[in-house]
Amino acid sequence: MRNILDPPFGRRAEETASVLPLSVLIARPQELHPVGGISKRLLDAILSFFALLALLPVMLGIALLIRSNGQGPVFFGHNRIGHGGRSYRCWKFRTMVPDSAAVLVRHLAHNPLAREEWEATAKLRDDPRVTPLGSVLRRTSLDELPQLFNVLVGEMSLVGPRPVVAAELVRYGEAAADYLSARPGLTGLWQISGRSDTGYAQRVALDSAYVRGWSLPEDIRIMLRTVPVVLKTGGAY
Repeated sequence: MRNILDPPFGRRAEETASVLPLSVLIARPQELHPVGGISKRLLDAILSFFALLALLPVMLGIALLIRSNGQGPVFFGHNRIGHGGRSYRCWKFRTMVPDSAAVLVRHLAHNPLAREEWEATAKLRDDPRVTPLGSVLRRTSLDELPQLFNVLVGEMSLVGPRPVVAAELVRYGEAAADYLSARPGLTGLWQISGRSDTGYAQRVALDSAYVRGWSLPEDIRIMLRTVPVVLKTGGAY
């Protein structure tokens, strides 16, 4: 019997995140530059640097709140697939209880509907692992602020496809080549088009549409539209 946390979205996906099907990697060789080239990378580096400076007090405040609300680390890192199939550590503020894996296993074992939702989307609308503070951070997307460090060092972009694990990328089919040709984004078309309210196929289609139609003005448009979407806190859980 398959373990609840097995692929497509479980711990084994994290452990094998650096291993992708050869046919997928051949589609976009690792030596190719990411979509957007130097101009996109330059914009990422400049904006993420100044954003980190401006948001440092907010990030320190969040870190103190997390530490004061119980045991466990302030940050949570999870392996994701980046440009060309490279694995990197995607950082967030911790929003879950320290024993989240055990809590998830128990919850899915006793809730068939929740298990079905998890296996279909890798998300739960009513997630017992999320702390009260974590729920607020998620609704406001403040939990994703540490990803600015991923952007600064070149592992992510301010705008791009939604970061995924290796086992999840298999579900992209031919669209996996589009994903691998870009750096994953802190925001993107998915972020401004309903976020978690969108279906999985729609998320993939949005990622592919972004990559194939990339332009610098479009990146700026998406960043500007992200602000009101985040403030509304809709579609995030």
